[in-house]
Amino acid sequence: MRLAEQTWPELRDSLDGESLAVVPTGSTEQHGPHLPLATDYLIAESLAEAATEETGAVLTPPVRIAVSEHHRQFHGTMWVEPELFRDYVESFVRNLTYHGFDRVLFVNAHGGNVQHLREVGRRLRRDRTAYAIEWMWDESIPDLVDGLFEQNGPHGGPKETSMIMHVARELVREDRLADARDGGLTEMTAADARQFGARTFYESVDNSDNGVFGDQTDATPEKGAQLFEAATEQLVHLIEWLDDQPFDALMPDPHK
Repeated sequence: MRLAEQTWPELRDSLDGESLAVVPTGSTEQHGPHLPLATDYLIAESLAEAATEETGAVLTPPVRIAVSEHHRQFHGTMWVEPELFRDYVESFVRNLTYHGFDRVLFVNAHGGNVQHLREVGRRLRRDRTAYAIEWMWDESIPDLVDGLFEQNGPHGGPKETSMIMHVARELVREDRLADARDGGLTEMTAADARQFGARTFYESVDNSDNGVFGDQTDATPEKGAQLFEAATEQLVHLIEWLDDQPFDALMPDPHK
C-alpha cells in the first residue's frame, strides 16, 4: 500500500495492526555520461514498489537526496551533510512510530547511505523506539552479480546500468556506454587507492575522470531483469520475515 496516495480517513482504518513500513532510500548524484542522476532512487523505489505490491506492506515516500558529497565535482550532484541525513531519517522513523509502526526497512540503492542508515537503526534500537534495518539490493544477490559481469564496478557500472535498462530504459544513453567505460576506470585493481596500507582517496573523481567504474558495455536489459527479479525475491522474504518477528525479540538484550 502506497501510504502517500491514501487519505487520512482511509489510513485510520487500514493501518490498524500494521507494524512494518518500507522506506526507499537512494540519492541524486552523477552516474557517468550514460545514466541519470536519479539512478539510485529509481532502483530503490522500483524494488520497494514491486515487493510491497506482492506482500501488501506499507510503502512510504522515498528519501531521494542523501550522502553524496564524494561526487560533488560532477554537475547536478546533490547532497546533505551526513549528520543532517542521519537526524532527518531518525526523525522520519520516529514520526512513523507515532502512527504505530515499530519496524522499518530501508530499501537502499546508494552505498553512501549504508553506514548512516545503520547508525540510525542503532540509535532507534538502543532506546527501544523501533527496529530499523538497511537492505542494499546488490548485497542480497552477490553471486548473481558476480556471475553476470566480468568487470562490474561499484558505481555506474554494468549492474546499475542493467537495472536502469530494465526499469527506465528511456533514461539510459546507450550510445554513451563505450564512453563511460573508456573515460572511467574499468578495473578497480588499477585504482591508485592505497599507499602503504592507507586508503588515500576521498572522492570518486580521485579514481575516475568521469565518475564511474566497470565495463558498462556489458549491460543488457535482460541482465537487469534477472537482477531485479532476484533482488525482489530476497526483499519479499525479508519483509515477510521482519513482519513476523515479535518486537521484543528484535530489541537489545538486557545488561549482563
